[in-house]
Amino acid sequence: MADELAYLDATGLAERIRDKEVSPLEAVDAAIGRIEKLNSELNAVIHPLFDKARAAAASESLPQGPFRGVPFLLKDLDGFSAGDPWHGGMRFLKDRGYVADHDSYQFARLRESGLVVVGKTNTPELGLTITTEPEAYGPSRNPWNREHSTGGSSGGSAAAVASGMVPAAHAGDGGGSIRIPASECGLVGLKPSRGRVSLGPDYGEQWHGFVCEHVVTRSVRDSARLLDVTAGAMPGDPYSAPPPVRPFADEPERDPGRLRVGLCLERPGGEALHSDCAEAVQATGRALESLGHAVELAHPPAFDEVDAFRGQFSLIVGSWTAATLDLMGSLTGQPVGERDVEPGTWALAELGRGVTAPQYIASALWLEGFTRRMASWWADGFDLLVTPTLGEPPPPLGYLQDDPADPSRALQRLFALMAFTPQFNATGQPAISLPLHWSPQGLPIGVQVVAAYAGEGLLLSVAGQLEAALPWSERRPAIRA
Repeated sequence: MADELAYLDATGLAERIRDKEVSPLEAVDAAIGRIEKLNSELNAVIHPLFDKARAAAASESLPQGPFRGVPFLLKDLDGFSAGDPWHGGMRFLKDRGYVADHDSYQFARLRESGLVVVGKTNTPELGLTITTEPEAYGPSRNPWNREHSTGGSSGGSAAAVASGMVPAAHAGDGGGSIRIPASECGLVGLKPSRGRVSLGPDYGEQWHGFVCEHVVTRSVRDSARLLDVTAGAMPGDPYSAPPPVRPFADEPERDPGRLRVGLCLERPGGEALHSDCAEAVQATGRALESLGHAVELAHPPAFDEVDAFRGQFSLIVGSWTAATLDLMGSLTGQPVGERDVEPGTWALAELGRGVTAPQYIASALWLEGFTRRMASWWADGFDLLVTPTLGEPPPPLGYLQDDPADPSRALQRLFALMAFTPQFNATGQPAISLPLHWSPQGLPIGVQVVAAYAGEGLLLSVAGQLEAALPWSERRPAIRA
């Protein structure tokens, strides 16, 4: 029974539970068994919550929601879970045994859907890089090849879902942290529109609106149905995305009509792509043409404003990092010092501490102008932009680590990899990474599809078409349930 359940998606497992073919406790026990079997190889789950999960699954008060009894994992960042550890990849919080005292709104909605949280997953320190190799917990390993990165910052969640531990897991995205792990682990990763999922009650927005919350999944329908669970404004939110015209669950089966699609076959600024990533985009373009869409080589001109964008993005993230370290100090009653965090975290916070209020406002205004320049491309007639999710295949572990002999090397590698994702955190547009290609070495190569603001429905419709045209459900990583 446990093996049979391992590669059902969350929707399929929920159907089995509703049909009484398997009980919530059996489903949760099977997931716990898979975690116990695989986690020593992958280091995806850092906080097991097995006793709590079994008690919830066996309880008569388990909510009668659409995912009743389905096991689920929370990322140890981007939200709080009452009574559970919250360390955000920080040794500082790990050493102090910090525990959250309340649920974030998103986590409360996930529980109300009937999902059963079986643990929390690994993440880089404060989610500040795109590989999950924190000093506090060590590296998560990619189930397709354990010598390679899972991506970040939702890398533990992605490794867990790809290996079959659970069918879906929480993820958050401030510069690509849903889409990048989805790409590197062969999953579906949708970053919703800004304001689609509430960040409350602790935040109205994070990183000046860059951060969005959702999940990583193995199927498009799971991503759609879980967005129905968490979407919608909560009291006090500073803004919210427009309500969808129909449930997101309906979109993967809906014909989107004939669309105008732009393909991007170079890094912003004109730098060459890795050949595997270019091939992934070209194959996706051919599939879209076969589905009746009009496809051409095109991308927003503002996409090429590379140096200016990176500078403004870094200024905002550095400012928030400095403020976050101050917040961690207030939560624990002990200030965070240089030796309490990783060198890259401290360097980014120091950058932020040097930013004046006028400089921050000037950066925010530049990004608002950038958003309008980017959005005009969609307003002028394009429906979708297709890019690789990353500029290169999944890198080996250690590839993004700081080199004291060459401090700029890690930053150059970082920007070359994440060439396509942070722009859409700045603009607030929805973007989805789909597992449409694999390298000759057997590593997943994700393809990113981007719509205009509030266009998640269109993305899910096209994603459903591509899932049918280029199916991935039968692919299995080397390390799996």
